[in-house]
Amino acid sequence: MTTNSVKPQKLERPDGTPPRVLVVDDEHNLTELLSMALRYEGWEVKAAGTGMAAVRAAREFEPDAVALDMMLPDMDGLEVLRRMREHNDRLPVLFLTARDAVEDRIAGLTAGGDDYVTKPFSLEEVVARLRALMRRTVLVAAEEDDSRLVVGDLTLDEDSHEVTRGGAQIQLTATEFELLRYLMRNPKRVLSKAQILDRVWNYDFGGQANVVELYISYLRKKIDAGREPMIHTMRGVGYVLKPAS
Repeated sequence: MTTNSVKPQKLERPDGTPPRVLVVDDEHNLTELLSMALRYEGWEVKAAGTGMAAVRAAREFEPDAVALDMMLPDMDGLEVLRRMREHNDRLPVLFLTARDAVEDRIAGLTAGGDDYVTKPFSLEEVVARLRALMRRTVLVAAEEDDSRLVVGDLTLDEDSHEVTRGGAQIQLTATEFELLRYLMRNPKRVLSKAQILDRVWNYDFGGQANVVELYISYLRKKIDAGREPMIHTMRGVGYVLKPAS
């Protein structure tokens, strides 16, 4: 008996070239293994062993995602992330960390990281997480026919990643964009924190649903600030996005 496995969608950049991933870790054996696994996916890979080298590589290589160790010999991962985001504020970053404390996880995400894995991790897990992050910013081979989502005066273009409300441009990070896209695909529907974690972060965040609250607050500041609110909290249930009345 044969079983049919679902092949992951092919990711590619707008010019048709493979996605680029920057791997940053001072453990040479780990970067070698991870780089091999990523190249096996058909992606271009560059490695760096220090924070300064990583910042330089991010500017020259222009990666579509970064796997970034939190602890580097010359600076911590949060500082590396800050410097990278000065050059590209939409660059998706997956933190690699030996720390398993909730506070450390949330600190990385609060600083702008999009996801994290704790060491030791499986190569398959890192590949899956990076694939999920790049699906938000890199073109997928099988595109949908209509790329625009519209709820009230809020518009989101899934191809260009442009978001406007009332004609005013709104700048979102990769994770904020993915969260808003999920809300806009389900207008007037109450979504639980568990549903949002599963669909936006692509895994159970260890029960740490406060990361959803964090990103909802980020979205509200950008979408609803100075306007009639569209994002509403249903206490004890979840969140709902609906047109301003």
